[in-house]
Amino acid sequence: MALSITNDNFEQLISGTEPIVIDFWAEWCGPCKMISPLIDELATEYEGRVAIGKCDVDTNGDVAARFAVRNIPTVVFLKGGQMVDKQVGACTKADLVKKIEGLL
Repeated sequence: MALSITNDNFEQLISGTEPIVIDFWAEWCGPCKMISPLIDELATEYEGRVAIGKCDVDTNGDVAARFAVRNIPTVVFLKGGQMVDKQVGACTKADLVKKIEGLL
């Protein structure tokens, strides 16, 4: 299951050593609901190697603003606390796996 990423726990999360994948989403977003199960699957598959979580843009605007998220779903890929890749819009699991493998 994906982590819940919030304004409160974000700084602690990025201070870790694992690469991070954040899915920015909202309850009312149809495409977000399409990729949500993929994010959960990937969180299980990459557990212990990559921190994968979801950030609700409606309740955690500070984190979304930090990455200039204007459209959702947006998935950002972080290594060493810095964004190294970004996926805007719905995509396939294979697309996400390719980007995650690039973090390792």
